[in-house]
Amino acid sequence: MREPISGIVLAGGKSRRMGQDKTQIRLDSGLSLLEHAVARVAEVADEVVVVTAGSRGNLPNVRWANDVYPGAGPLGGIYAGLLACAWDHALVVACDMPFLSVDLLRYMVELPRDYDVLLPSLPRGVEPLHAVYGRRCLEPARELLEAGEYCILDLYERVRVRYVGPEEIAIYDPDGRSFFNINTPDQLRQARNMSRRILERRGATISGREG
Repeated sequence: MREPISGIVLAGGKSRRMGQDKTQIRLDSGLSLLEHAVARVAEVADEVVVVTAGSRGNLPNVRWANDVYPGAGPLGGIYAGLLACAWDHALVVACDMPFLSVDLLRYMVELPRDYDVLLPSLPRGVEPLHAVYGRRCLEPARELLEAGEYCILDLYERVRVRYVGPEEIAIYDPDGRSFFNINTPDQLRQARNMSRRILERRGATISGREG
């Protein structure tokens, strides 16, 4: 039986490039991006904490945390989330990832926790906002934030990092859709097209089974 784990959904971005509040955008599932991320994380975590710099919603079974260092980007959000969590490790995702794979998330949280950060490594680089962070990250993160250094990559030089490689990821998410995020109107259009294709394939599969 695995150790309990918290889930953190980061919802504090300013959405400047999008021009609207990303957390409330809805795709074909009918859920907002924030609702979708919370639902996915709740399937594998023992609690869900949403970190925000603004207003709070009415999501059930969610705890809310405010940024401790406003304007400090993802590093600040992760720090605030870890402070609020009940457990020693937390799965962290961004709220603007509409195609999270529960299978991949579950694989990550069930790996032995012999690390401070469990970080996906992709051909294009690492993915800090689809990762697991331990409480041992709090002090080095605080030092960086106090110094006004907000680059999350600097944290990894100060803690134990274990990487999840492309071959591991491909078992659970062969198309790599988990890491698609929405920052611009063009990416939103892409996400809506991808969502429709997924629903169409799902419908065709169900029809084939019924036939």
